[in-house]
Amino acid sequence: MQANSRSIRLMGTVIELKIWHQDASPILDQVEELLYLYKNRFSANDLTSELMEVNLNAGVQAVPVAADLFDLIALGKMHSCAPNSYLNITIGPLVQTWRIGFADARVPNQDEIEEKLALIHPWDIELDEEGRSVYLKKAGMAIDLGALAKGYIADRIVEHLERVGVSRGLINLGGNVLTFGPASHNVDDLWQIGIQHPKLPRGNNVAILKVGAESVVTSGIYERTLTYEGKTYHHIFDSQTGYPITSDVASLTIVSKRSVDGEIWTTRLFGSSISAIYQTVLAQEGLEAVIITKDDKMIITPGLQDRILLVGGGEYERGRL
Repeated sequence: MQANSRSIRLMGTVIELKIWHQDASPILDQVEELLYLYKNRFSANDLTSELMEVNLNAGVQAVPVAADLFDLIALGKMHSCAPNSYLNITIGPLVQTWRIGFADARVPNQDEIEEKLALIHPWDIELDEEGRSVYLKKAGMAIDLGALAKGYIADRIVEHLERVGVSRGLINLGGNVLTFGPASHNVDDLWQIGIQHPKLPRGNNVAILKVGAESVVTSGIYERTLTYEGKTYHHIFDSQTGYPITSDVASLTIVSKRSVDGEIWTTRLFGSSISAIYQTVLAQEGLEAVIITKDDKMIITPGLQDRILLVGGGEYERGRL
């Protein structure tokens, strides 16, 4: 059976779908409809989305939301409030001030940053489970689910595909990859997923991972940047300073069963020390990681040691803690 593929430009990225099924076209149509539904629900950049209704009513009133949006916000709040977490779903005001990744990106002044820092406290999200409503306590607050939504969507898409009888496939939401079923086109039935080279244009891999039905999520400082007066700023922000995170890490890849978990942990940990990232991943059941440092080291957790092939030209070496 031949693979059937479709590419869709949506949510600021190119989404690639690949499935094996005898009647793939209508199924891919269904998936495309679901993607637009989720975009209209979760987007922080679309004034008509359900999430934006919550943001526009910050400091005004609680807003009833769809069950999946409520669940995703609740999940994001829990991980945002966790000790030592760099994930913060109330980061919206800071993201919209810097605008890194957009044509109007700029470096804000310190007064602007201080003003936004007062608005990015995740405990100021008030959740009413009975009424399934969300209230942002301060005017000007804004939830941004960019660190969670793609993973959540990928998980829901795979659930749908399996429900309609698709037994294997691959979902790539702009570098966030989720596979399901065996890769029967490969001798070992394992999927081969590339890890982006942090110093080269997109599409150049530094390593290839062999995975089963798993998620591979990578977060890196190379993804979206702004260069101003000779200094380069990346898009991963520190909620304490209001500036891009300072770290020895160039990219962090998490392998997990659920894609949303990969998204959560790449963001929660990006900003921690290399040792802290490594030890935290080891302590989490079902997680593995590849940490690429700015000084060209690759730290690999034990479960991936025999499942990774370095292909980046030999400049990276396997590091040790």
